[in-house]
Amino acid sequence: MVTDSVPTLGAKIRSGTQWTLAGSLVNEVVHFAVSILLARLLVPEDFGLVATVGIVTGLAGHFAGAGTGQALVRARQVEQRHFDVVFTLQLLIGSLIYLLFVVLAPLFASFFEQAIYQALLLVSGLNFFLRPFANLPTARLQRDLRFRPLVVINAAALVAGSGVSIGMALMGQGVWSLVSGGLSGALLRAILLNLHVRRRYALAWDRPIIRELGSYGARVAANSLIEHFRGQSMIFILSKLNGPADVGLYNRASSLAIMPMRIVGTAPYQAVFRALAAEQDNLDRSRYLYYRTVTLVAAYTLPLYLLAWWLAEPGIRFIYGEKWLASAEPLAILALTGLFRCVGNPSGAVIEARNRMSTEIRLNLVAWAMLVAGVLCGLQWGLAGVAWASVITTAFFNISLAIVAARELSGSRAALARALGPALLLNGLLLAVLGL
Repeated sequence: MVTDSVPTLGAKIRSGTQWTLAGSLVNEVVHFAVSILLARLLVPEDFGLVATVGIVTGLAGHFAGAGTGQALVRARQVEQRHFDVVFTLQLLIGSLIYLLFVVLAPLFASFFEQAIYQALLLVSGLNFFLRPFANLPTARLQRDLRFRPLVVINAAALVAGSGVSIGMALMGQGVWSLVSGGLSGALLRAILLNLHVRRRYALAWDRPIIRELGSYGARVAANSLIEHFRGQSMIFILSKLNGPADVGLYNRASSLAIMPMRIVGTAPYQAVFRALAAEQDNLDRSRYLYYRTVTLVAAYTLPLYLLAWWLAEPGIRFIYGEKWLASAEPLAILALTGLFRCVGNPSGAVIEARNRMSTEIRLNLVAWAMLVAGVLCGLQWGLAGVAWASVITTAFFNISLAIVAARELSGSRAALARALGPALLLNGLLLAVLGL
């Protein structure tokens, strides 16, 4: 029986990874093309306004799910009532969050001295009513390792939302084209997911189930919340001290620098996370999955980071135009985080699957403090100094994750070096070719 289950699990992992990789590639191509069009139709301030509002909406987003969706994916056994309870909990939290936005919106606009922030926050907050209707069918599909419908639906929602953004930008709607596109894409995604899964969710309240899923979910949510603060603190400092234009420029560089990981690195994450959760009692199998994932992510991702470093300035000038050229230097610097992310991404899946979130939370707190201090210090060198602060923090955090993952799986430095070997060799050859 055990022998039969391993190939089945392996086949599901391969299929899930292939579909998510294809989906990530399609989504990034569409997103990249749309971002070019919007960057030429809009100005950096429009993107900076949305990024600043994202400080609040992103923060609230980590409370909205409370980690319960991921807890459903990780749980050994769940029933329909578990999904109903999580649906009720997420809908209640989302409603409370929007009421809080109604109170905070005027204060937020006053703090940044931008009246438009009040309306932007209230309209963006409507997304919290849609989240439970998307999170529950997504968790069900991920739990069953059925990634094909997720990929298709996410792609359809992205195309539709992007179409709305482009159309409104052509009509001169400015920042509202970005907000409306995101909201319309989220609405379509929720509708399509529920049409596919065809499961109804009822309002239910069960304290034992909330305690069962909430203990793990709370740690996931806390860790995600700290990661959000770590990332958004940089935007907050830039927005307050330098203004929305610098926020837009830096976000462009940061978005491009993380693109290789979004395309390749995140593709196997959910499939491997689910497999590691299912095989958490099998140390040999878990160790094998971890190092194979490191090899896969590094081999496909590092060349993209190398090209991002090499082509930063001419690429920005050619694709986005002269008004975005100040993003080139921070992009080249941020590309240096590639190797660390290739190791940290699979390590995070190990830590999450084996419920060692408390350790990751502590590491995130240290990294957050490092980043804030680094950004405040680096601002005297402009956006380049901010980028170097991010590189140092990213290196510390991801190396620490790898150390924790190796300890959990009884791994070794030699095994990690062997896993990274093919990618390092490939990129050494690529660097030599570029140099010549």
